[in-house]
Parts: sequence; structure tokens; C-alpha cells
Amino acid sequence: MVTEEHNATRAVLTAPLTLDGDSDVNYGAPNLLQRVLSVLKSVRPGSDLTHFQLPPTFNLPKSQLQCFGESVFCFGKDYLSKCASAESPLDRLTSVVAWSISTAARPMVFGVAPYNPILGETHHVSRGNLNVLLEQVSHHPPVSALHATDDQKQLEMIWCQHPVPKFFGTSVETEVQGKRQLKLLKYGETYVMNSPKLLIRFLPVPGVDWVGHVQITCKETGLEAELSYKYSIFGGRNHRLIKGKIIDSSSSKTIYDIEGHWDRTVTIKDVSSGKLRLIYDAKEAISGLSTPYVEDPKGISERESAVVWGEVSRGILGKEWEKAREAKRSVEQRQRELQKERDSRGEKWAPKHFTVTHSKEDGWDCSPIESQVHPAPIAVPL
Repeated sequence: MVTEEHNATRAVLTAPLTLDGDSDVNYGAPNLLQRVLSVLKSVRPGSDLTHFQLPPTFNLPKSQLQCFGESVFCFGKDYLSKCASAESPLDRLTSVVAWSISTAARPMVFGVAPYNPILGETHHVSRGNLNVLLEQVSHHPPVSALHATDDQKQLEMIWCQHPVPKFFGTSVETEVQGKRQLKLLKYGETYVMNSPKLLIRFLPVPGVDWVGHVQITCKETGLEAELSYKYSIFGGRNHRLIKGKIIDSSSSKTIYDIEGHWDRTVTIKDVSSGKLRLIYDAKEAISGLSTPYVEDPKGISERESAVVWGEVSRGILGKEWEKAREAKRSVEQRQRELQKERDSRGEKWAPKHFTVTHSKEDGWDCSPIESQVHPAPIAVPL
């Protein structure tokens, strides 16, 4: 039996991605683009890449579950707290817009990707009073659930994420399906939003960007925001552009126009007065990010992301690629064995922390079983 202390020593936690997509490992290898295209050469355009397996040489030393969580608990300027402290409904929605932008402001490193989480994998982290719990609630298709609570600021987040990557010859576009909710409990307001799409370009200029439309609604106040993420392969004024507006849904009246760049700054303009105001600065939001650490060794679960992939990450960080490949094969083989055991007993796996439903009309929905997330064994320095 694996003890909690042993789990803690096996855990590998790495620094969060920065605004420029930097990581713990230098992936500036020669002919990276050719290596990526060689791996994808057998994939037909339009194919769903959900089940596509990358060798460790193309992996970041962390799970997608960890990357998902970092968008919530790793930040410089605390845009999340502003959502709960703003006095008027309009200011709160404006703050939610800025915070929403901050959660998508860390692109992946071109040519590499995090591990695909295994079924039942969890990631449990605290930052101050913000406690965050993630669980991989489905493996085929991959679906991740997130629940976060902050009793002091009276915040709650419930997210469901189902990435669907498709290959289009010169690019991969990932539609991130699933509903995201931010609840401001003090005001009885729930903000519902979606995620932009992640675009990975191979040609003519390699790069990673966010594209597509995001809508943020609050039925309690009748206010909503519409955002459009755009890019230009040649950079310039239109590179990583955000445009949008905040409207009163009851009258369809535009209150603010939104414009800027998600990797730089975003401003709003009051349409009645013409007054401009800065609401988001990427350098402030994605700077000074701290690496999570194990605070309570006895609380670490064997299903924790940093434990599940610990040996693989050690191999990648040490550039011991055969060790990383063997460790990754071991993780994947163990999952296949567990699935066979469940099938032989006629058992259906069920998530530990979420109730999950799925329909063609509404997609995936993940509801937390407990009302609050408890303090985690892994912490982020304040």
C-alpha cells in the first residue's frame, strides 16, 4: 500500500506557464516544427485528436488538469477578488470580464502539450482562502470538472471542460466545450460563461493563440458581455486582439465597448460619455507566478496529478527520455488494466467529487457533490 508520505515524495510540481508560454524545460530543440509535423503526418485533416497520444518529448511536465487549475489559482494581480468587492452590478460584470480574460491569458508552448489526465485523477490546491479541486470525470471523451470556493470572499466556481481538438492540415483547433460558472454568493449572482478556442498553427508561421467568441451572462442583473478573440499571423495591431461590448439585455443597449489585446491591455469605453478606462493588464495578471508546493504530506492522494505523473515529469525535467517513456507507458497500461477489471466485474466507474450528466442538447454538466472545497495539501505561496 502506498503511504501519504510516499505520495508526497513522488509528487512533482512545476512552475506555471508565463505570459510568453515559458516552462521549466527549454523546448527550443532544432527542427521542432518538422518534428511536430512528422508526428501528425498520418492524421487526416478534420480528424478528432481526442485519442491522439504524444510521446514524452512533446509533453510539458504537468497534466492538463494542472494547467486547467493554474488558470484559477496562479495569478499576479488578483482580478478574482475584484469581482466580489465591486459595489455595483455593472462594475461586477466588468470585473468578471477582466478576470475571464486573465484565465485564458496563458497560451501553451508551441510544439508541446500537457499529459492527458487519467480517469479519476485529481488536483487539489489552495491559495489563501481559495480552495480549488479538479477531477477528471471522463477519459473517453476527456472531461474535467472544477470546483472552487472562498468562504471569506463568498465566491464559488463550478466549471466543466471538454476539449475537442481537430486537425486541419496546417493547424489544430480545440473547441473547449462546457459551462463555466462564477457565483458571487454575497449578491446572489451567477455569471455563466464559455471559453475561447485554442488555435495551434504550424504554417505559415508557427504559434498558439486564442480565437472565437465568449459570452458572459448574469440573469439576475440582466447584464451580459460579448467578447471576440482574434489573431494575426503577422503580429501588429490585430495580433491577439479582443473586441466586445457590455450590454443591458432587457433593452439591448450597449453600455461599454471593449477593446484591447489579451496579452497586453484591455480597455472599456463608456458609449455615452466616450470615457476610456483600463480594466486589464496582462503583465500585472500573469507575473510573479509562484510554483505550488506540498504543504501537508499526509494529505496527498495517490490520484493527485503531481503524483500520477511524477516519474514522467522527472524524466522530462532531466531529459531522460527513455525513463519518461517507460513511466508514461506504465501509467497508461495501469489504466487499461483497471478498466478491464471493472469491465470483468460489470462495474461502471463514478467520479468521487462530482455528479456528471450528459445530453446531446446540453453537453456535459458537472455538479460538485459537496457544497465547499476543503483546504488542500498543496498550496500556492501568497
